[in-house]
Amino acid sequence: MPTYEQLGFGQGAALTGDRARTVFGHVMGLVAVSLGFAALGAYVARNAHASGFIFFIAAFACIFGLQAAAARGHQQLATGLLFGMALLLGMAISPIVVFYAKTDPGVVYEAAGSTALFVGALGSFGYATRRDLTGYIKPFLIAFGVLFLFGLITLFVAIPGANIIYCVGMLVVFGGFTVFDFNRLATSGQYNSAVPIAAGIFLDVFNVFLLFLSLFGGGGNRR
Repeated sequence: MPTYEQLGFGQGAALTGDRARTVFGHVMGLVAVSLGFAALGAYVARNAHASGFIFFIAAFACIFGLQAAAARGHQQLATGLLFGMALLLGMAISPIVVFYAKTDPGVVYEAAGSTALFVGALGSFGYATRRDLTGYIKPFLIAFGVLFLFGLITLFVAIPGANIIYCVGMLVVFGGFTVFDFNRLATSGQYNSAVPIAAGIFLDVFNVFLLFLSLFGGGGNRR
């Protein structure tokens, strides 16, 4: 297995040619395996009675752990934590997916297909834009915070059309995050590890899927 230096990480410049394709394949391979672990988690927890909140907390711990491991050069540990995070997140959303799969399976298929098109289109744009876009991420982070607060309020206060407002707004935000993460992949010569980039793209896909699921399925309590 090639080292991260051989793949081109940490060399301080955007990658081109065969090396760029190798790095892209490596990162997207990690994303694909992570999605497989998420699907596995949703399946194994389909009959579980534990609170999904517990799985979310454990997944967040994995996120911080993989960032620390990658920063210290412990790539195998970081990769294991990436897959563990994906498994736990899949387990956390299992009740939601199972509910829609039983009541309206078409919603799950529509959400999955829309996610693939959404991430594919915006990811391609981000990857093709070789200029570093990280300087533009602050407005999206502010918008995320505002919409997250709005989502919390709608759990307690009935707001007409709240689910549509929340989902569409968050899709715009995570669309921006998707562009940034694929742009980060295109300029991966400036980074030391594939794992944090793969984790970012995985979380984009994961959240976009949940937003489409909520948008097409009615959104539970946000009406």
